[in-house]
Amino acid sequence: MKPAEPVITVTLNPALDKTVTLEKFEYGGLNRIKEIRTDAGGKGINVAKVLRHFGVNVSALGLAAGYQGQVIRDKLHGLGIRSVLLEAIGETRVNLKAVDESTKQTTELNEPGFIVDDLLLGQFLDTYKAEAAESSIVVLGGSLPPGTPPDYYRTLIENARSKSIRTVLDADGVALALGIEAAPFAIKPNIHELETLLGATFDRIEHVIDAARSLLDRGIEYVLVSMGAEGSLLVNKDKAVRASPFPITPLSTVGAGDSMVAAMVYSILSGKSFEDMARWTSAAGTITASKPGTQVCTLQEVQDSIPMVKLTHF
Repeated sequence: MKPAEPVITVTLNPALDKTVTLEKFEYGGLNRIKEIRTDAGGKGINVAKVLRHFGVNVSALGLAAGYQGQVIRDKLHGLGIRSVLLEAIGETRVNLKAVDESTKQTTELNEPGFIVDDLLLGQFLDTYKAEAAESSIVVLGGSLPPGTPPDYYRTLIENARSKSIRTVLDADGVALALGIEAAPFAIKPNIHELETLLGATFDRIEHVIDAARSLLDRGIEYVLVSMGAEGSLLVNKDKAVRASPFPITPLSTVGAGDSMVAAMVYSILSGKSFEDMARWTSAAGTITASKPGTQVCTLQEVQDSIPMVKLTHF
């Protein structure tokens, strides 16, 4: 049974993801492109795409600007995703992904994005309040565009909490540090973001567990830590479990973490067990990492892969 509760994702600094495929990337030389693909991108938008694949009623909120912003709206419409993207001044950024077929590696070149002001952010906050009031879960993801106060995610989380609406935060740096002060329901840092957040280096899984549990003391219910080839760690107040992914040939990490966030939201809405949430998030991230460019996993692919995920309890 697919979840019926509405979900909104927030992407304040979206991007038009342009993926180019090359036979072999020549650094400092001429590179001839074999294939080009463009997708609506940004963390929240990627989460919305996966949730749409999973049959979830999802809307994408955020900001956009110029011609490329309209392209993003059109692409979301084509995917059947309702979008409310307020118009900013300037132009939406383009994030270039260069896929080297010879090495199976993806190089990313990301623009900073348009600049926003207090008037636009105030207008977005009003829109967000109205949309969040009708939602079950809010996903906040990605970088903040230039001009945004670093505590803006905290403001959005506090508003949702005041209405008993669960939030999932996937950010880094100062935006993450200030955002967790409002006690989101769940967060999904990668291992490097967690180390930066806590000012430490973790060389054992037990240290990662202790770090994640220290965040639970701040009122967070779930901490999902992605660790690349080392798998992922899911922690709540009662349990800690590591999910080890099945073997793949990684083609792009773009969207893998976003797929994990989407699978977490789907698991919450579906009432899945803690262990099943760990399996679903691991499978979703692994499948997406096996795809080129910015392509994401489908529900069927994740369902078929669940039995291959190995869990270790701590």
